[in-house]
Amino acid sequence: MPTQDAGGPTKISSPAAMVESNTAAKRGPTGEDKPAEQLEMLCVNTIRTLSMDAVQKANSGHPGTPMALAPVAYVLWDRFLRHNPRDPKWPNRDRFVLSNGHASMLLYSLLHLTGYDLTLDDIKQFRQWGSKTPGHPEYGLTAGVETTTGPLGQGCANSVGMAISERWLAARFKNLVDYRVYAICGDGDLMEGISQEAASLAGHLRLSNLVWVYDNNRITIEGGTDLAFSDDVATRFMSYHWNVLHVNDANDLGLLDAAIRTVQKETERPSLIIVDSHIAWGAPTKHDTAGAHGEPLGDDEIRLTKKFYGWPEDAKFLVPDEVKQYMGKAMERGAQQEKEWNAKLEAFRKAEPALAAEWDLMHSGKLPQGWDADIPVFPADAKGLALREASSKVLNAIAQHVPWLLGGAADLAPSTKTLIAGEAGFEHDNYSGRNFHFGIREHAMGGALNGMCLSGLRPYGATFLIFSDYMRPAIRLTALMDQPVIYIYTHDSIALGEDGPTHQPIEQLMTLRAVPRLIEMRPGDANETAELWRSIMELKHEPVALILTRQNVPTLDRTKYAAASGARKGAYVLADSGGEPQVILIGTGSEVSLCVEAYEQLTKEGLRVRVVSMPSWKLFEKQSKEYRDTVLPPNVKARVSVEAGTTFGWSEYVGSEGSIIGRSDFGASAPYKDLYKHFGFTMEHVVTEAKKVMKK
Repeated sequence: MPTQDAGGPTKISSPAAMVESNTAAKRGPTGEDKPAEQLEMLCVNTIRTLSMDAVQKANSGHPGTPMALAPVAYVLWDRFLRHNPRDPKWPNRDRFVLSNGHASMLLYSLLHLTGYDLTLDDIKQFRQWGSKTPGHPEYGLTAGVETTTGPLGQGCANSVGMAISERWLAARFKNLVDYRVYAICGDGDLMEGISQEAASLAGHLRLSNLVWVYDNNRITIEGGTDLAFSDDVATRFMSYHWNVLHVNDANDLGLLDAAIRTVQKETERPSLIIVDSHIAWGAPTKHDTAGAHGEPLGDDEIRLTKKFYGWPEDAKFLVPDEVKQYMGKAMERGAQQEKEWNAKLEAFRKAEPALAAEWDLMHSGKLPQGWDADIPVFPADAKGLALREASSKVLNAIAQHVPWLLGGAADLAPSTKTLIAGEAGFEHDNYSGRNFHFGIREHAMGGALNGMCLSGLRPYGATFLIFSDYMRPAIRLTALMDQPVIYIYTHDSIALGEDGPTHQPIEQLMTLRAVPRLIEMRPGDANETAELWRSIMELKHEPVALILTRQNVPTLDRTKYAAASGARKGAYVLADSGGEPQVILIGTGSEVSLCVEAYEQLTKEGLRVRVVSMPSWKLFEKQSKEYRDTVLPPNVKARVSVEAGTTFGWSEYVGSEGSIIGRSDFGASAPYKDLYKHFGFTMEHVVTEAKKVMKK
């Protein structure tokens, strides 16, 4: 029986009466050509040898972990995982996340053997140009890969987001959805801070549909984990309110079966199964060594290892017919599971037609008709509005029409203004809530948002712009996966004021601009904010960083200046005195109003001036060259950019003859108006710089 040490993890031992024997518990042949146990080990060793051969052929990769984890993955995929290789996007499939993505050949072997669109030739092209089998799993490239992993700990956080999504979907759609999320993680994953943040959040939310399998092989690149890692992992996770089990032999299929059956009965906590394994199991000289972690075993070592497995020593990429036939039955099982769920869906359509229509719309990727009907138009106001406030009004106007738009903040909702009015918080006793409290866990929030978005929701996460640094790896993976996650970053400049340089972003906006595919948006007033939200909601493949002010920003008179709809093109002519401009003032965010003030002063002096509001470099670059040249005529060299952040990068738009008003150093602690005056973010300084560049 499973035994619980006082204060320790549950230990799974072989004589467990609640566990069927290997033979009885199996699906599939039990005595035709091979005994069941022998056939199972043939499947396990096929996974191992495919992994070894692919890494050797590529002369690159990580063979040791797939060799160690093949039994674990086999038991999970063969006996428990609900999935349909013929329909990898079936909504109610279980999710499998390989957080230690360097062990990618483990996943590729499973996908190939169970019938996904991944051929043996694809396996042979491991890590090669144009292949479906890159060095780390990539979402959207390979059918069956649920998320892009490799940067350690990210998959752990993604799995939490996926589990959150299942709980929310089940609550919203009356238990139509009931999938589980399984993640395999290694020593490196658990050392990374993001996994600790994510585990803490999952335990707090009591995500009992979440299972992590921890590969405790005690080896990293530098050597044994005792060089740097001596955590009592079981105790740590129990302190996070997880159910913890311990399997002391990764090769014992019965123990693994018992552990997974046990956690499937858990209803109050997420579960961690600690599995003791041996990296490069069976390799005569590399078993339990760091040398098996990240390099090929070598031909001689592979031959000897195959001999140990009872495998033809010179056979490469061998998939025995029995294995192909047996593991290929996943297609039949999956098709039947999906068929049964589709019947449940049809019954749901009849019983809940309104919710069913919402379900269909959400999965179509379309927005409800009239989703933007209540977006406010803000009246001109010299005093203006903080753009975090304007964004809140727009967010709430949209949220009432798009139920699957949901999110929260890293403990900053009162400051970022990102609560959805009238909606409850998502907590363990109310999984239907749309306001998420991620706690002071920016990195886990970013990873969880990815998992939520991959599950069909439209999530947003908010914090101060300065803290975007804490979640940058997750942001990068969002962009790599083409997921339309919405990041809301407030307190966007030295106008944060008295909190000082530790909290005043300088380089953050520019570093976000540098992330490929991530669209940054820094609106200049409330109406630009509204227009950019329209663009955000229509995006299907690009993530967005919406950058907002803490302080009030004047709401411009759009009867006097150009319509705010121009913001959707990334940059537009906001004001123009007519004729060919003598100088162009380019502003973003709160500095747009400075450019407008300078424009008014310069035009009074009879100068021809243009103001360009440029809320998004990325959106502007998507426009045609003809449009870009009408906004920023190439022959007008006198240009001044104004942005309360780093000057780095602005030469792209002002050229060698222009002037950049920005910060090349950190801020300081003082009232923001004093800082703006001290650092030159004033109308007078903009006018002075404009006159200088006109004289060049």
